[in-house]
This record gives sequence, C-alpha cells and structure tokens, in this order.
Amino acid sequence: MTHPRLRPDLQLRSGYHSPQVDVEVRLNTNESPTAPPPEFNQQLEQLIAQVSFHRYPDRAAALLTAGVASADGVGSDMVVCANGSNEILQATLLAFAGPGATVVVAEPTYALHSHIAQLLGCEVATVGRHGDFTIDAQAMVEAVNAKNAAIAFVCSPNNPTGTLEPLETVERLLNETDAMVIVDEAYGQFAPRSVLDLDRALLERVIVVRTFSKTWALAGVRLGYAISSPSVIAGITQGLLPYHLSSLTQAAGLAALSTAPSMAIRVANIVEQRGVLVAQMAELPLTQWPSAANFILFSPEGFDADDLWQQLVDRGVLVRNCAGWPGLGNCLRVTVGSAEENQRFLNALREVLQ
Repeated sequence: MTHPRLRPDLQLRSGYHSPQVDVEVRLNTNESPTAPPPEFNQQLEQLIAQVSFHRYPDRAAALLTAGVASADGVGSDMVVCANGSNEILQATLLAFAGPGATVVVAEPTYALHSHIAQLLGCEVATVGRHGDFTIDAQAMVEAVNAKNAAIAFVCSPNNPTGTLEPLETVERLLNETDAMVIVDEAYGQFAPRSVLDLDRALLERVIVVRTFSKTWALAGVRLGYAISSPSVIAGITQGLLPYHLSSLTQAAGLAALSTAPSMAIRVANIVEQRGVLVAQMAELPLTQWPSAANFILFSPEGFDADDLWQQLVDRGVLVRNCAGWPGLGNCLRVTVGSAEENQRFLNALREVLQ
C-alpha cells in the first residue's frame, strides 16, 4: 500500500530491478564471478583490528583516497570516495546542478543517472543514440545548449549496452558546450581506453566516476569514487554528509587495493571469457552488440525475450531482462561469469533457441 503523501517521482523505472530468483547461475547484475582473493581477507582482518569503533571514521578517508589516487595515477586531491558510485552521482548533482537545473542523458543508459537527478529536483532532457548505441553527439550538444544544461552524462562503457564511447564525444561536449560532463566508467577497467587518456587539463569540467563493485569484486561493500580537478573534487565533497564513509568501508577499500595484481588477473580472465561468449553466441540465432564491459546485450531472433528469460530461469540461469527499457525492445543482458557459469548459460541458450 502506497502512502497518499509519498512523492510520485520516487518510483524507479519499471523493470529496473532484476527479480531476485533462487537459481544456481546468476548472471543478471554484472557482479564479479569470483570473490576477492584470500590475501584480501587477511589484510582486511588486520585493518579491522586497528579500527577504533568508538571514534568517528576519518572524515577525509585520507589513506583510502591516497591509495585510489595512486592506483589511477592521479593526485590525492583529485579523488573523493563515497558509498558506491551512486553517492558520488548524488553529491555531484547537488554540487553542480540542483533543483531547477537541467541534465542531459542519452537513452538507453544507466537508469540512476536520471532517477537521482529527478529526486534532486533537476529537469532531465533525453537524447538518442545511433544504431550502434553510441551517443548522438550532435543531438546531445544541441540539447545541452538549448537547455543551458548544467551536466551532460556519458556512460562509457554504457550500461546496459556495453558500448565504449568515442573520446571525441567528450571532447565535443567540452568544446561546444559549457556543461560539466560526468563520465561514468563503472566498467572502465574492462575497456581498452578511458577518458583519463585525454589531456588532464580537461578535468576542470570532466568528472570520472568509478566503482569497486565490479573489477575489485566488492559489490557487497558499496564503495565508489570520482576523479576530477582539485576544485571540482572540493565541490563534490561539499555535497557529501560528514563521516559518510564508515571505517569498515575504508578498510575494505584499502584491503582491496593491496590485491591489485590479483585484480588485474581477474579482469583479464573476464575479458577472455567475454570473448568466448561472443564467439559462441555468434553461432546462435540472435543479435549481439559489441561490449567493452563485463556483460553482453543480445536479442533473440524470432523468439520473445520474455519467454527466453523465463525458459533460462527454468534451466537454472538468471539473466537481466531489458525488454521493457527505452530503446531495448526484445533485449536481454548477460553478465560474464566464470567459465562454468558461462557454459551453463550457453547450453541453456542453445537448448531453447535451437
């Protein structure tokens, strides 16, 4: 039962949340197929033993921030950490947009970009994408300028399509508009390039958003961060509540950073398995789109996506049904899992489609 005084815009896009189905193979939420390595647990145990639980956490998360900065090759004053990338998005919108401001998104894309903006009182303007799911940069530039938008969102690799956006898209937005540009790189470590490859001077108006949920296998921790110029990072920090990042979260982030070599191997394995999935799915009656992330968007040919989703569930495999999302009619998305999970998915897919 809905309370009569509840804000109607709190409802997230219909169909966004994936059903929590009890199956053996869960390939629906882009999680890491493997847990952090044993050395993570060992390091985390040592760090937790040093936590003074009767004290507030380090407000600046100085050690974690320095570690993230070192891992991404930037200065500590160019990084701010938060509770998942969603808190980073919220703080950034509070700092650089706010009630009455306009933000521009290119659908289909990550639903929380629009949702968080709307919750904060922003107007959301939507533009389309080309047939390959890259952003229609001209349309986005025109929309930003027409609306005098405060922020333009670029998700690269894009969720849920996996599309890696040309760096020229970001350059056009910077050269032809006055908007701040949020580049969501939640899946950036799976891709061959990053917006950080551009001239660092551009970071005065670019905010790169990343997460520990995917490559670092810490979806259960909720840790994300932003990279930008020191002045932008200072602004984002003002949109965060004091002591927002717990001592336990900071410890988990530090423990993860200490396992960087293992993370690199895990990412390489997922990229390799992505290639295996792409090759074998190419032999089936379906359309798939190139992905630079840890998932693949596909559409069965001559078969209803809703029916396919259910038949996969009946065979113990859960994928994400995207058929009800804007611009994704009859589409499903599968997370790249372990070799065994991927084979279970392929076997079930073949059985249904052939």
